[in-house]
Amino acid sequence: MKLCLIGYGNVGYGFVRVLLRHGLWLRERFGFAPKIVAVHDIRRGTVLAPEGLDLEALAAAWVENRDLSELGKSGAGLDAFAVIQECGADAVLELTPTDLRTGEPAAGHIRLALTAKKHVVTTNKGPVALFGKELLSLAKENGVQFRFEGTVMAGTPLFSLVDFALAAPVRRVRGILNGTTNFILTQMETGKSYAEALAEAQRLGYAETDPTADVEGFDALAKIVILANMVLGGDLHPSDVPCQGITKLPSSEVQRAPKEGFRWKLVVEARRTQDEVEAKVGPERLPLSDPLAQVGGVLNALSLELDPLGAVTIVGPGAGPEVTGHAVLSDLLAIHRGLR
Repeated sequence: MKLCLIGYGNVGYGFVRVLLRHGLWLRERFGFAPKIVAVHDIRRGTVLAPEGLDLEALAAAWVENRDLSELGKSGAGLDAFAVIQECGADAVLELTPTDLRTGEPAAGHIRLALTAKKHVVTTNKGPVALFGKELLSLAKENGVQFRFEGTVMAGTPLFSLVDFALAAPVRRVRGILNGTTNFILTQMETGKSYAEALAEAQRLGYAETDPTADVEGFDALAKIVILANMVLGGDLHPSDVPCQGITKLPSSEVQRAPKEGFRWKLVVEARRTQDEVEAKVGPERLPLSDPLAQVGGVLNALSLELDPLGAVTIVGPGAGPEVTGHAVLSDLLAIHRGLR
């Protein structure tokens, strides 16, 4: 399988590291030996390599912050759309940063690739939250796959579980889908103020310099909209969903709750009613008996309710370059199995 990477930031680098680590195992276990034939990144430049790039050199270029054109045929002057058209790839990995307002330019990249009959794997939440059903339909029309495991819970298997293992419709999902806020709340329980807990999260790399998307709930909002639409069959826009972050939650309340048998968490929920799908995001005071109350640090958790199985809860890492890179690999293996 020939791959084209659009975006070569943390996730792209994490994916390359995963390929380096598991290349031999992938060939032996699945007969899967992908080649990266093109990479386009706004900051790092563009390289085209029909025979496949050397992964060690590609990883080193990221670490050393070198221009990608040094690794093969330069794609200077080509934008992402031209690279998708000219690269000769079988699958496009859309790994650019998320814009939840418009979904662009990622949505345009994905539409072009699918129309050109190329499979697409993305970790970008914007296009899936805003146009997920449209993009799935476009993929079906063109006989290719559109997969997005890494948009929710990173590498922890979720959509593959729903697609291949759960033999019943999901009626409700409820969980913790933002590791940054979960870490901050865990730290606040120990006596730290919100500002101190946020500073610690930033120091450890769990929170961005501008943490707004996490602490105001927007990242969790994108994820629950994806779940509501792609798993429960809804048709929600992010503006339809009530959303509140953790910035207005008093530290004293977070610290006192465990002594009273409770714990504060930023909880997402979506459920299918008789007529529609509803969703919400906001802090909740959970009893310690609730499985979600026991999920600490940067972990994510999601409970899926099915009939007659009941609730199935998944707990795992929800962020990190190689963790998300693993999700990309998981999607590619699903495509590979389908082709075989």
